[in-house]
Amino acid sequence: MTTSPTTWPGEGARPTYALRLSDDEQARYRMMADRARAEEGELWAAAGLADGARVADVGCGPGAMLVALADVVGPTGHVVGIDGDPEAVVAARSALAAARAADPRIATGEVHEGRADSTGLPPASVDTAVLRHVLAHNGGAEQRIVDHLAALVRPGGHVYLLDVDLTTASSTGAGPDVEELANRYRRWHQNRGNDPRVGRRLPDLARTAGMTVTRHRCWTLRMGFGRGMRGPAWAARDELVRAGMATAADLARWDAAFTALDTGRVAFTLAVVAVVGRRPALPEESS
Repeated sequence: MTTSPTTWPGEGARPTYALRLSDDEQARYRMMADRARAEEGELWAAAGLADGARVADVGCGPGAMLVALADVVGPTGHVVGIDGDPEAVVAARSALAAARAADPRIATGEVHEGRADSTGLPPASVDTAVLRHVLAHNGGAEQRIVDHLAALVRPGGHVYLLDVDLTTASSTGAGPDVEELANRYRRWHQNRGNDPRVGRRLPDLARTAGMTVTRHRCWTLRMGFGRGMRGPAWAARDELVRAGMATAADLARWDAAFTALDTGRVAFTLAVVAVVGRRPALPEESS
């Protein structure tokens, strides 16, 4: 759910995750993980997310999705989370430990700091590699990341990719100030070299990595945020300021606009794309 460090053109390795891990933002992650599990069941099953699977969640963020995956693969499975942000790694370890303390029937797991294109995991060591909402933050490295994930799964294993077309994002009832923030967030992504429509490229990225696309689904996500939840554009406000795309006065104005919102009347929509890629199995040995 978050990003991992990659290398930007002309620069050294640097973390690209821009979203503050506030309590409200972590609550949004948990809400999104619950919704994903409910709405993507057929895709998850097609990607081998089932009892006993070994799963890598690359860009696991604070661990909400990692906990959901641990529950799906059960006590005979194993999950490993990878994230480039040290704060997110600590949060994910804590979330997974708390979930196992509450329910020892979920999978064992571990969380490590690492890059999306160089996780440190052994090749062919997992059944399924999951990558959600990471490529949109790692412009220029998309193919390198997907290639790495394809190498992590065993022959016959799967890579589950999910991302968005940010150009389709819209809201009703949010007001001009919130819309302005969203527009600046999109421009910030483009200025960083990120592809706002990367979700549309997922099938090609999977095929170029040598995988067969067994599932390809696109849908419109429609949702409202609970009181206090303000979404990724607000969580990236520090980065907007650092990039010279927002001022303290802007933040105060956007904060006031969010505070005034009747959250029950605001709806956000966004196009989401998911792809299941299968790594070719080894040829059967001749008898």
